[in-house]
Amino acid sequence: MKQAAQDGARNLLGNCAGMTPGQTLLLIAEDPAHGYYEAATASAVIEAALSLGLRPVVRELPFQPDPHPLAPQLLDEMRAADQVLFLARTGDQMRFDPAMAGIRPVVSYALNAAALASDFGRAHHHAFVALKRRIDAAMAAAGTIRVTCALGTDLAGPGRAAECDTSILRFPMTVFAPLAMAGYSGRIAQAGFLTGTGSRYYAPYTVPLDDVLFVHIDGHRIVGFAGTPSDMDRAARHYRDIGDRFGIPWDHVHSWHAGIHPGCRFDGLAGDAPERWSGSAFGSPRVMHLHTCGDYAPGEISLNVTDPTIALDGVEVWKQGRLYPALIPGGADILARYDCAAKAFALPPRPIGLGPGNRLSQLQSR
Repeated sequence: MKQAAQDGARNLLGNCAGMTPGQTLLLIAEDPAHGYYEAATASAVIEAALSLGLRPVVRELPFQPDPHPLAPQLLDEMRAADQVLFLARTGDQMRFDPAMAGIRPVVSYALNAAALASDFGRAHHHAFVALKRRIDAAMAAAGTIRVTCALGTDLAGPGRAAECDTSILRFPMTVFAPLAMAGYSGRIAQAGFLTGTGSRYYAPYTVPLDDVLFVHIDGHRIVGFAGTPSDMDRAARHYRDIGDRFGIPWDHVHSWHAGIHPGCRFDGLAGDAPERWSGSAFGSPRVMHLHTCGDYAPGEISLNVTDPTIALDGVEVWKQGRLYPALIPGGADILARYDCAAKAFALPPRPIGLGPGNRLSQLQSR
């Protein structure tokens, strides 16, 4: 697996970061003791960097629940480097921060060497950048987009161009650009738990649900909850608590998007590690999520739909969690050009942490 992980790391450094021999890589790493990024991830990247003739410099960054703003000394070091790579949640927390726009750091969503070694890490980065652009264009051209799922999600609204995108480079490219919620209405069926978006970390970060909670949405607003009385009460209290804590509109729904990389997977149960799950599994086509609780992306509470069907003007481009790129204009050309991507899409859906009943798992403690 070591050689395959090196191949994934070279995909990151060459095809995503665009680095060339002699350049300096500033690798900002979170302490593996936190259990988010494995130590072998940084090791694979450093070895790959040296093999490419790069000059890696490693800085350990303490995890902070809210990292804003970054220390001026770190920002100066980031600006001085040829490229910056985050193997730290801080990079993900800063993904919509305008301060990152002039730096454009890479944030890796391959959290361990196994992910780098899989087709998630090794499939050519340019294939998924091209696919993301094609999907963005298809979303903008659609008259109506409808999202459904087996648990009862039914959300529909107009196609439109994305109104926001990250100020970082994702590796791998895992999602299309978020679509604003204006004009959308319907309901989201949320099983298992409510959890954060990775913007800030707070307690409780995850709130368990007894059954399926239906979140009714009209445009940019949550207009009601339906489900068991305990779930409705728990959700309402959690949303209002987080809204009050950060001084943000608790009922605001900012935007939504879905995963596009079939190599993305999450082994084990989502409910056993919801912070790690919400920061990695979202790149799978089996997951669509909404940015809620806050009038900005990504908000502070994520609503997660598993195995969605997403239809553009009636054409089911996602069907029960499988993305069919050939149904996107230009998608078949991408698969023909990149055999590695075609092979990834030919494989069946990967595990995404679902528990009994093929649902997100419920946490055992509150």
